[in-house]
Amino acid sequence: MFFRPTHLIIHHSKTKDGKTVSWGAIRKYHVGERHWSDIGYHVGVELVHDHYEVLLGRMPYTEGAHCRAGGMNKEALGICVVGDFDNASPPEAQFNLAASVCSWLCHVLNIPVDNIMGHRDYDPKKTCPGSKFDLDVFRDRVSMVNAPIFGVHLR
Repeated sequence: MFFRPTHLIIHHSKTKDGKTVSWGAIRKYHVGERHWSDIGYHVGVELVHDHYEVLLGRMPYTEGAHCRAGGMNKEALGICVVGDFDNASPPEAQFNLAASVCSWLCHVLNIPVDNIMGHRDYDPKKTCPGSKFDLDVFRDRVSMVNAPIFGVHLR
């Protein structure tokens, strides 16, 4: 089933990020333990060896399994920034790469930057993307990344 996302929901894995890829472990947990058809997220941003990479999860035209609250699985792409950002802020390089990919997604899918939300905005039991992940600064960064790349501000 195809869907047209109107939002981006930012998550954190709430796990320590290391130099080995844990995206596969997240997928294995979602499929093997939760019995979902695939990893719940559409995109991941994670440290791989010595640099951050953008990893593909579910195809962006398929409904997610990342934020049932508010019906957002049917409305939003799920972006998981791998790490535990309740205990520490995301590393600048990871934060910037996540902002860059979100900027691109906002541009190609015509999603306003103001529609970048945290899982916590829909489910008060969640802290995603973490209490030390500043969504206002993130949205500003997404807007700033967008200007030089596409020549337009998304807000």
